[in-house]
Amino acid sequence: MARSMKVKQSEEPMAGIAQRIRKARDARGWSQEETAVRAEVSRPTIARIERGDDVSTATLVKVISALGLTVEVAEAGQAAATRRAAEP
Repeated sequence: MARSMKVKQSEEPMAGIAQRIRKARDARGWSQEETAVRAEVSRPTIARIERGDDVSTATLVKVISALGLTVEVAEAGQAAATRRAAEP
């Protein structure tokens, strides 16, 4: 069963996504370096994402996919990360 991790309206969208990405990485026991290798991005890029800095959509999708997450676009235009039913 997929679990929705929606971004609260009071949160900046990127800050909410950043927090969920960090939690997913920590839950897997991955370092920023390991996450970067799996996502085919640099370690500083993972650090920027986790700080809530802006990155390209393509980069964000790579990281989210590597972590086994998906992105949904809610009716209000906010993004919500959703854990896939099948863990990597």
